[in-house]
Order: sequence, then structure tokens, then C-alpha cells
Amino acid sequence: MNIVLFGKSGILGSYFFKLLAGYDEVELFAYDKESLDVTDLQSVKTVFEKVKPFFVINCAAYTAVDDCETNLEKAFLVNGSAVGEIANLCNEYGAILIHFSTDYVFDGQNSSGYSENSDPSPINAYGRSKLEGEKNVMSNLPNHYIVRTSWLYGENGKNFVDTMLKLAEEKDELNVVNDQFGAPTYAKDLAEAVLENFVEPYLKNAGTHEKWLDDKKDVFKECPAFGMYHLTNSGSCSWYEFALGIFEASGKNIKVNPVSSDEFKRPAKRPSYSILLNEKIPCLKSWQDGLKNYLKLKS
Repeated sequence: MNIVLFGKSGILGSYFFKLLAGYDEVELFAYDKESLDVTDLQSVKTVFEKVKPFFVINCAAYTAVDDCETNLEKAFLVNGSAVGEIANLCNEYGAILIHFSTDYVFDGQNSSGYSENSDPSPINAYGRSKLEGEKNVMSNLPNHYIVRTSWLYGENGKNFVDTMLKLAEEKDELNVVNDQFGAPTYAKDLAEAVLENFVEPYLKNAGTHEKWLDDKKDVFKECPAFGMYHLTNSGSCSWYEFALGIFEASGKNIKVNPVSSDEFKRPAKRPSYSILLNEKIPCLKSWQDGLKNYLKLKS
């Protein structure tokens, strides 16, 4: 089975790159932003012509939330229109797309959290650009899995866990916001769950790309329904509580003060409650267990 991976060097893509290398049934064609610009339609189309993928896993995104406020064109090009072009090519070549989105498509006013069927209402440019990408996939490609996740951390990219650990080496005291709530998610846990739930059923039932194109209905019976999914580590916390968990699990002795978001003026607004409810498939292990596993790798 041929699989194309875009964004192989990012926090999430790097785990897919490692994990897919262990599948004997998979021939992986992986690209990072240096080897392929996903906004270059002709280059992306050349990949499809060459590979004729069964699956496309799109981890490429512009995720600098504050920068998106001033770099609107880039944000909407990478997160919106390029995603639509990838979806169009998947439709043309008979490929299934797995695309990742964010809790930031919601306004954060619902303290009970958001299900897959909740109406998005983003409050920053990043969220609006990611929502445009979702809409472009849904309107151009029936055979898709959109996976929303939240507060992602892992190797190969800037993330909250690494930032806190670095600051703990430089400071004795930190202020961390205590009025934004979400579900911290370890990228390795997410990648493993996506492969288990969305890729492995096809490995068992679909066979070759040609068989898939000829026999889709029979394959669909054994595989999860296409559409929108939420997938995070279980549980939720504030950034302040997350910081406390990081320092406790890593044995760092540092004072952490809870403060309001008003004390951290940033270009992009953040939703107060961006908790994703996983109503279609079970949550991953607890965010505390995910954090402990990640920190073991760094010790």
C-alpha cells in the first residue's frame, strides 16, 4: 500500500514517519517543507502522478498562532487552499485523505466542551484558516478523515512541555495562565491511534490500490465511516495545571503562579475552553500518562 506523508519533520508527522517505517505492507513516500512545498500545486500533483497513493496523511500546516494574525495570506494558503488542492487530487486519484485540524476552530465559550457535531466559530486567524481547510476537504472529497486534536506536544517542534522545561532551567518562578482549558495530547499517542483506527483496517481489507478502486463498498463495511473525528489524550486542565504536571513529573522544583490571560497580551485571542469531546472513538490514555511517557524519552 502506497502512503504519502506531508509534513514528515513536524511534531506529529515525525511520529508517523517513524511508525509507518515499521509496516511491511506500506511503501512510504514522505516529504517535509524543504523537499516539497504543499502550496506548489504542480509539485504536489507530480507526487500523486508518481505514487498513486492509497492514503495521504497531511501533517503539513502553518501553526504559529500569533504569526497567523499578521501573515494571513500564508496562513490561509497553507492551512486552507493548499488543503483543498490536496483533497481535489485525492479525489482524482482515488486516495483517502487523513487531515489534521485543531480545537481552535471553536470560540471556547462552552465549558462542557465540543463534540464532532458542534458548530465551529474560531476567534483567531489560525482557527479560521484551519476551518477553511476543513471545509475544503469536506466539499471536495467524500473519502476523508478529519482529525481534530489539541495542545499537541512531542519531539521535533516547539511545544509547551519543552518551553516549560527550558524556563525551569533559567528561572525560579513562572507565571502561567489559569483561565484557558484544553486536553494536552502527546503526538506519539495520537499517531498510533490514527494508524490503529484509520489505516490498519484498510491494510487488513483493502489490499492493492487497484482492488480498492474496484471494490470500495466491500472495504467500507470493515472500516470506520468517513468524516470528522476528535482525538486527544483523556482529561483536561488549564495551562497552569499542565505546567504543574510537567514540573512534578520531571522532578523540577520551581514556583508556578496562576494568572489570567489578561496578563499575557498576545496578538491572537485564545479560546477559554477548547476541550474536544471524543464521541466517535475512545480517548487516548490520560494526559498525565502521555506526559510521563514523553518525559521518559527526554531523561
